[in-house]
Amino acid sequence: MVLDENIKSQLNQYLDLLEGEILLKVSAGSDKVSNDMLALVEELALMSSKISVQNTQLKRTPSFSVNRPGEDTGVTFAGIPLGHEFTSLVLALLQVSGRAPKADQEVIDQIKNIDGEYHFETYVSLSCQNCPDVVQALNMMSVLNPNITHTMIDGAAYKEEAERNNVMAVPAVYLNGEFFSGGRITTEEILNKMGQGVDASELSEKDPYDVLVVGGGPAGASAAIYAARKGIRTGVVAERFGGQVEDTLSIENFISVPKTEGPKLVASLEEHVKDYNIDLMKSQRASNLEKKDLFELELENGAVLKSKSVILSTGARWRNIGVPGEEEFKNAGVAYCPHCDGPLFEGKDVAVIGGGNSGIEAAIDLAGIVKHVTVLEFAPELKADEVLQERANSLPNVTIIKNAQTTEITGTDNVNGISYIDRETEKEHHVELQGVFVQIGLVPNTEWLGETVERNRFGEIVVDSHGATNVPGLFAAGDCTNNPYNQIIIAMGSGATASLGAFDYLIRN
Repeated sequence: MVLDENIKSQLNQYLDLLEGEILLKVSAGSDKVSNDMLALVEELALMSSKISVQNTQLKRTPSFSVNRPGEDTGVTFAGIPLGHEFTSLVLALLQVSGRAPKADQEVIDQIKNIDGEYHFETYVSLSCQNCPDVVQALNMMSVLNPNITHTMIDGAAYKEEAERNNVMAVPAVYLNGEFFSGGRITTEEILNKMGQGVDASELSEKDPYDVLVVGGGPAGASAAIYAARKGIRTGVVAERFGGQVEDTLSIENFISVPKTEGPKLVASLEEHVKDYNIDLMKSQRASNLEKKDLFELELENGAVLKSKSVILSTGARWRNIGVPGEEEFKNAGVAYCPHCDGPLFEGKDVAVIGGGNSGIEAAIDLAGIVKHVTVLEFAPELKADEVLQERANSLPNVTIIKNAQTTEITGTDNVNGISYIDRETEKEHHVELQGVFVQIGLVPNTEWLGETVERNRFGEIVVDSHGATNVPGLFAAGDCTNNPYNQIIIAMGSGATASLGAFDYLIRN
């Protein structure tokens, strides 16, 4: 039995929603993964009279495809889609059966209108929280358009293939045999990369807004909802709705919710935003902002949006260590998400740069997967909470080095080591390893603003108690500002503050 009783109970509820017949075509051998995969598909068939199983020969063994009888949909799982990918399997079953996907009609129409042949393959790890979004987006596209196929490939089940293709970070998406994208990517971003996104002229033709929110994280979502509740014309431009919260595995300090996960919270945020008359423009990156009679926000695709007031909530991103080798070996041994990419370094030696909470948590998580973890902390003492330090120090395969100034990440095709200077002795040391996880804090996404608005030496937008900047009508909220604490609940509060401040500005002007 592959599925436990609790999962089977939940799955039964979903299988009751199947609208049409499903044929699972299975390509299996005699290995353990094949046996477990056969057990899974047979359990599914026993749970629903609408599911049948047929043995076949697919491109990869073990794998299985999800089809309608007499019609190949192009949705294939190479490996066993459990862990974080179990939801991907459930959604594939529902959508192939005829149940409509939950997507904006505009996006569905764009997918259906794509011409040409597109064969996608995505390497994942079952512990990766970012991978399911990509898998589900490409599966949906395959169901909606017969010209598109998609195969999810479990990197652990196909370790040699993943290594042969130099996959060292997931999700890794290939299109027609060529690398297409790495990391989380939304359906809208996929369409943009394929040249099938929203036309810039359509965006430029939109009427001016009363409030235009730039950024779709907790601060941006909060600001938009507060503005829309005032009955004023509100728009949101977001490169990636949800921001960093999408990459957060566990959230236990969001008051009134004892525990949740980032993607779940983001889904709730988007659902809440869509409850209001808010023009949500996803996968659009801002490139310039000018104040004329109205604010004019230029997007990377050339579109220009106009608004009476603007709220900047562009958030922050992982800070780079800024040493030779970091940029060269990104996705080739240099990584930023231990939850996503940790399994790819099973049995290998890795380093974690950073001794704060995120760094020590990463070291603890990685210690259960890799051979050895070396933590490099620049300061004389770790900044992580004492309980985390105690846990890390108790692990036999974790070494913590303080006063270590990282100088270079070395390698040829992939990372093969890291060099650092002992700041006490000034001696240089080199550690041979295969992976480096950078965990040294955040940097605000404000470079594109230039001299438009006052920023401090850290690049953070300077705001007052109302969320106002030094430019009348321009407000800011969340992690891109000089707020001293970066927390989800604080970002939401600052978004509400900035929105109320913008509303007061509009009343006065």
